[in-house]
Amino acid sequence: MISIRTTTIEDVPLILDFIHRLAEYERAKPHEVAATEEDLKRDGFGTDPKFRCLIAEWNNVPAGFALYFYNYSTWLSRPGLYLEDLFVLPERRGKGIGKALLRRLAQIAVGENCYGMRWQVLDWNEPSIKFYESLGATMLKEWETMRLMGPALATLAGEPE
Repeated sequence: MISIRTTTIEDVPLILDFIHRLAEYERAKPHEVAATEEDLKRDGFGTDPKFRCLIAEWNNVPAGFALYFYNYSTWLSRPGLYLEDLFVLPERRGKGIGKALLRRLAQIAVGENCYGMRWQVLDWNEPSIKFYESLGATMLKEWETMRLMGPALATLAGEPE
């Protein structure tokens, strides 16, 4: 019933739809998703891909996705797999689709000699936190995420205002 496949450039509209649905689930405003199909084609399927993506299907119908890329641990001298987005359609939750996507990502991480996997979860998303912990994931409570973007990024880069 569940199948997981690597995306192709033909999946870009589907990937963007999943990104929008995830943003809605995460209580974002529609304008907060700036991604376009052209962006995803360039960054995921161009000559220097910045991300990879998996699609989960339930009875051959798209049901969820996982978008990931690699980071690097200087302390461990090994790559890590960073899960940027994981989303399963609400009507398909509870069927093992999220776990199947995470299992495939774990297989990829092991196959690529990664030290492990990392991702973020919103602090209010208790069902997801419990699900991840049931798989053996641990919350890194001592680490806080920092983000620099927009005018502050341009200023630091020395760009004119």
